Amino acid sequence: MSSCGITNLGTCLVEGLFNFIVYILNLPVKPLLAMINNLMIELVNIQIFANTWSIIIYMLSLFYGILLLIVGFRFMLSGSSPEQREKAKMSLMNILLMMVLVQTSFFLYELILQVVASMTAVVYEMIPNSFFLVTSEGFANIGLELVLIIPYIITLVVTVIFLALRYICVGMGVIFFAIGIFMYFIEPLQDYGKLIINYLGVLISLPFIYAIILLASSKFLETDTFSSMKIIVMIGGFSLVNLLTIFLVIFVIFKAANSRPVKQITTVVQAVA
Repeated sequence: MSSCGITNLGTCLVEGLFNFIVYILNLPVKPLLAMINNLMIELVNIQIFANTWSIIIYMLSLFYGILLLIVGFRFMLSGSSPEQREKAKMSLMNILLMMVLVQTSFFLYELILQVVASMTAVVYEMIPNSFFLVTSEGFANIGLELVLIIPYIITLVVTVIFLALRYICVGMGVIFFAIGIFMYFIEPLQDYGKLIINYLGVLISLPFIYAIILLASSKFLETDTFSSMKIIVMIGGFSLVNLLTIFLVIFVIFKAANSRPVKQITTVVQAVA
């Protein structure tokens, strides 16, 4: 604010009033933005699940011997059939690879999270901090901000809820990641393993996609069309994030419903009924 005097007292009062209004409007927004910032770029803490992961790995390791015995029997029963012996060799290689990946799944999962978090942070830091806040940039902007501040806050609350749910699911995902790898290398359970790994991959990559959407939204403020409609662009950006989350949830549900494992279960249930 410029220095105030007798000559510009009216301008100073109006400017001070606008700044006060902006300050009041930003009071509920800043805590929500801080939570979004943490949930977007903060590395998900999976160390709290280390003990649970160890127990799951111990349970899965009980099946290693059984699987190796099955492969051994396949070698014995293959006889002189080159095709059967080749299948048995492939099964043995898959089991050995599965054992290595399952035992190192915690560290692989943590590495993937670190890579995605770093990529997200790079993109997210390119977004101007002022993009997320209410600002006093002209009468049109202030008028829209007064009218649309409540929808903006509601949109931010929904975004925080979705990001919190994603954080929880990704944190627990370190356990299901090991199970998914185990299932992927067992032929009858391969489709289940694919489902688990695919869903975790989508959840892990969501913040990076969100950061790209918000960065693209902030760029629209540089155009004349949206320069006087900042809060509309902010609501639009976060609404796209929320809609994308809902779309992916629906897509995952439909993909799971149409997958072969679920269809097999449905067929069995219908046959029993």
